[in-house]
Amino acid sequence: MELGLQGRVALITGGSKGIGLAIARQLAEEGCGLHLVSRTQADLDAARAAIGARWAVPVSTHAMDLAERGSADALAAACGDIDILVNNAGATPRGALDEVDEERWRRAFDLKVFGYINLARVFYTRMKARRRGVIINIIGNGGERVDYGYIAGAAGNAALMAFTRALGAGSIDYGVRAVGVNPGPVATERLVGLMQKEAQTRFGDAARWPELEKTFPLGRSASVEEIAATVALLASDRSAYTTGTIVTIDGGLAHRGSLI
Repeated sequence: MELGLQGRVALITGGSKGIGLAIARQLAEEGCGLHLVSRTQADLDAARAAIGARWAVPVSTHAMDLAERGSADALAAACGDIDILVNNAGATPRGALDEVDEERWRRAFDLKVFGYINLARVFYTRMKARRRGVIINIIGNGGERVDYGYIAGAAGNAALMAFTRALGAGSIDYGVRAVGVNPGPVATERLVGLMQKEAQTRFGDAARWPELEKTFPLGRSASVEEIAATVALLASDRSAYTTGTIVTIDGGLAHRGSLI
């Protein structure tokens, strides 16, 4: 399917690894110019080299911590006008309420919750003036399938879901769409690391982590490419009537009564 994204410019946070890098690769294949953001320049350099080896699209990199105040304005100044904003940077710690202290909770929200909101604010203002643009927030199904042992993630993701729905409901009047994507378990380095720790705890052997996927739909995690393909479709004019909504890609996990 031709998505008509050739020549558009996308900014992807957390764009050097995992889901963010897969989105960058998918949009590069569609002909988009890219701005990639991460905290580590070496990772950004590797991502730019990998993309440049396959697709002849411009790729700019920006090493910065989006949890820092003022970073959204600094990034906007460096990037100029963009057509697509993909908020993807951030991770929220696991743990119950008495296991996640205020400092860790606030640090996670500064990056993922306020980081998303601040970038959306600055680029929405520009998109609104041009009457064109798409904001895609990569959130997570923890805001739907709430978990006592992931209480900070449940709260943060639910907040971003509400933010996305509210923004997208009004932004369409100005030619701007806002949508969210809720991945379930996705086969990234981070998830594999978490599952290895869990396998070590349960089985005494970190190498047995694939056994934990047996209760997932299809007996596996989603691939990063499956998430990226949906993001590309949502970013395109093929989804021109899609805004203020959340697309969940978790094989139905959020609505299963049990995984056992």
